[in-house]
Amino acid sequence: MNQTALHQLMISAHPHLIQDKDFDRLFELRLSGNLSLIKELYFSLYPEEDHTISFHKLLRSLPALFKDRPLPLRELDIQRLSKGNWYQSEKIVGMQLYVDHFNKDLRGLAEKIGYFEKLGINFLHLMPITPRPLGENDGGYAVNSYHEVEKRFGTKNDLLDLTEKLRDRGMFLMLDFVANHTSNEFSWAKKAMQGDEKYQGYYYTYPDRTVPDEFEKSLPEIFPMTAPGNFTYNAKMDKYVMTVFNQYQWDLNYSNPEVFLEMLANLIKLVNLGVDVVRLDALAFLWKKMATQSQNLPEAHALIALFRMCLQVIAPGVVFLAEAIVAPKEIIKYFGTGQIKGNECEIAYNATLMALLWDAMATKKTILLYQNIRSLPKKPREATWINYIRCHDDIGLGFEDHHIHEIGWDAKEHRKFLLDYYCQRIPWSPAKGMMFMYNPKTGDGRITGSCASLLGLEKALEQNDRTHIAQAIDKIIMMYGIILSYGGIPLIYAGDEIGTLNDYSYLAEKDKKEDSRWVNRPDQDWEAIANLDKGKTYQSKIFFALQKLISIRKENPVFADGNNLILYDCDNPHVLVFERSSTTKGEILVLCNFHEVPQWVDRNNIGSFGKVAFTRDLISGNAITFARDALMLNPYQILWMVKV
Repeated sequence: MNQTALHQLMISAHPHLIQDKDFDRLFELRLSGNLSLIKELYFSLYPEEDHTISFHKLLRSLPALFKDRPLPLRELDIQRLSKGNWYQSEKIVGMQLYVDHFNKDLRGLAEKIGYFEKLGINFLHLMPITPRPLGENDGGYAVNSYHEVEKRFGTKNDLLDLTEKLRDRGMFLMLDFVANHTSNEFSWAKKAMQGDEKYQGYYYTYPDRTVPDEFEKSLPEIFPMTAPGNFTYNAKMDKYVMTVFNQYQWDLNYSNPEVFLEMLANLIKLVNLGVDVVRLDALAFLWKKMATQSQNLPEAHALIALFRMCLQVIAPGVVFLAEAIVAPKEIIKYFGTGQIKGNECEIAYNATLMALLWDAMATKKTILLYQNIRSLPKKPREATWINYIRCHDDIGLGFEDHHIHEIGWDAKEHRKFLLDYYCQRIPWSPAKGMMFMYNPKTGDGRITGSCASLLGLEKALEQNDRTHIAQAIDKIIMMYGIILSYGGIPLIYAGDEIGTLNDYSYLAEKDKKEDSRWVNRPDQDWEAIANLDKGKTYQSKIFFALQKLISIRKENPVFADGNNLILYDCDNPHVLVFERSSTTKGEILVLCNFHEVPQWVDRNNIGSFGKVAFTRDLISGNAITFARDALMLNPYQILWMVKV
């Protein structure tokens, strides 16, 4: 059974405990409800004959950690349990941002809450704000602490002040929990380098290359150009340490139960700052095993579920987001499968949809998009997606080869075309992206660039081409219109709402110039934002179009995620059509044209929407007309069709 549903039943059966605010008794009920699963998960990772003492240590820690949960957050936990799956609401619309790039620091961010409200944003993902090494630090994902605040962002009190203000406005906060690794400056790493064997056991450390070389036989390279290999020699320890991502990021050894116990305490300290959603970074890598790729292992899933079951006991109003940018068939598993179905992560990135939308934009065809969506297993009804177009990271092309072959394309050549199209290797392409981590041996690579630059706005502005400027704006609006109407939480990357272009200033910075992802990590343009209401700039056209789409989304409960998406095959390879429907909340049909010329959709291919006399587009407010029993979609047009 999904444990969240069990806890909802528990509190509904004991309303007097809520009325009396008997949080200790409610904690005990949650612990009793989760205890058997916690025990089973724990001993599946740490055999009972060897780890009974550490298990009892875990049991003693849970009430101690709950005791530190602030009273306002305990109250919020119970409110959210009473509401059900609050994170599936149509009223949630998010934005991802770097605090310092957005408005200097946490205080500056708090000053801009009105801007978020103007656009309709009520869910914020702040990129890492914890202390990190000077120089290279993977954008903050090399952590020196899990619950302190980097000085340049402000203080912990500034963060507490921000989270309180967000709660008062009914807004949500997501922060990262970098569970896979620490920096080499983390307190445990420093003690390990001083010769402390206890803390050397918190990482994968070896006296020579024997074990590392065995691991390397099956481990892939994540950053082959800048961080080849998966182990780094540390002279202070005179040992090799596993560093899957970068030399300054040491992988944690979760086969040691002390690591889990300490990381659980770090997790609770983080959420007690007022965090609503925890983004579990790089969770596919959490468990390492010889002779495997050490990704997506069953033990990693068990470990994540164990984290969640413990978190649910202590802070049941907080949910997990899976940062698992892996093959489509693997992503779905992070919601939990088998015995832990619905008991792993509540939310996952819909990386598959993101990459496929970029594929459709380049090819002007939705064939591969349809092929992949149809092949995805249905997610648990308690789970939801985060849908996004761009983020701080690159765009990977992790499509499964057999899907590409099934539609008659060559997988290798197709990926090459996409890299060429977006990375300025085809003269006629409107895109101005850059290559990331290109491997000449395999031809594999990833794509960086801002949404607007990848969709042609930067090139059109350089050429002062009004037609292509307008077309690029339409592309941006259509792409975001899709994620705003697809099932899940839509997440806007800060700057996309005003068509921010690539930022090439990183090329002049020593610690950034080798990482092209910084091209899509610009500062927020507050001068352009100040002029949004004054004229018909491209920034204002994009902003107010997205503002309108967000408002319409929030007014239509059918956009809440209830696994209520129906995919239509409209017999036009350039068009995407899907329906959001509910017996109690109505029906909306979404139609999108990925081609630069008008496309027609036969009314017989859109189900009941083609059979009624009158339909209307929610976006424009106009009646929809059919000519010769077909509907025309303009280039890069999106319609949200309702029956009148």
